[in-house]
Amino acid sequence: MTVPTKVAVMMGSASDREKMKPAVTTLADFGVEVSERVLSAHRNSAAVSEFVRSARADGYGAIICGAGMAAHLAGAVAAQTTLPVIGVPLSGGGLGGVDALYSTVQMPRGIPVATVAIDGAANAALLAIAILAVTDAGMAAKLDEYRAQWVPATPGGVV
Repeated sequence: MTVPTKVAVMMGSASDREKMKPAVTTLADFGVEVSERVLSAHRNSAAVSEFVRSARADGYGAIICGAGMAAHLAGAVAAQTTLPVIGVPLSGGGLGGVDALYSTVQMPRGIPVATVAIDGAANAALLAIAILAVTDAGMAAKLDEYRAQWVPATPGGVV
């Protein structure tokens, strides 16, 4: 069995790149191979499908999708793979990202999308790293070190 080593960071538009940059940076900081793709669920549906259907065979362990407004990218991706898909609803539009949040989090039964906060690209990367760490002890150790910076140790391990 080949252990997945890569994470894809997809976004619906090139204008989303800045909001998704924390995912790319966080993954790179952990030594995770990351590929960035601008593919719209609406304008590039064939290209989305082609990439997603081959992602597992190409060594990807998770896919992060950032999109605003209707935010259909994560759902379109999740419908075509059993890889973990993490949705990042992006701010913008008249509702400040709440519309994207609802579109991302309310997937139908059988097609789950893990969803982080609006503009939560860094947390999406950390979730993808945790997924990879299930089968990678070195990655798990790096994640433990990282979290120790954010969550102070307490007696008995209770925070």
